[in-house]
Amino acid sequence: MTLRVLFAILFCFSVTVAHAADPIITDSTSNSTVTTKGDTKTTVKSPPPSAISPSMNNSNSDLCTVGIAGAVQTQILGISGGSTVRDMNCERLKLAKTIYDMGMKVAAVSVMCQDERIFNAMEMAGTPCPFLGKIGEEAQAEWDAKPEMKPINEQDKATNDKLKGAAMGVGSALLLLLLL
Repeated sequence: MTLRVLFAILFCFSVTVAHAADPIITDSTSNSTVTTKGDTKTTVKSPPPSAISPSMNNSNSDLCTVGIAGAVQTQILGISGGSTVRDMNCERLKLAKTIYDMGMKVAAVSVMCQDERIFNAMEMAGTPCPFLGKIGEEAQAEWDAKPEMKPINEQDKATNDKLKGAAMGVGSALLLLLLL
């Protein structure tokens, strides 16, 4: 009986191998024609135009200038500009400190007295500003005799006028661009 079982297993195995060895052959032919017609549209999206105001480097604290810059942009036109304005009071303080550090105290006070506010404060305190090398009561007598020589801050007023003019110019430009 074992011989029959062995024979049956061999027969099944040989039949399976014979079936696996036969190739499958198919013939197929295909013809195709593809026709494509289409319209293409390309849209380029660019970033909006920009007016960039110039930068003012204020990292050096030893400068006595103030930067003013601005920019305006519409869909058609962009304008930018900038400028610097001298700070006369800052310059006066630096000059007075430098002169004082050199040991020339009366000269440092004289520099500060060029500001009308300092001049008035010194006079109100009873310590008038020096007048051509004279100090104290002699200086006060000279200031009283020649009041036209008292300081008037024309430079500070001119600087303020420049700042107001710049602000008016920028405001006018903004209004003009908004009307476009």
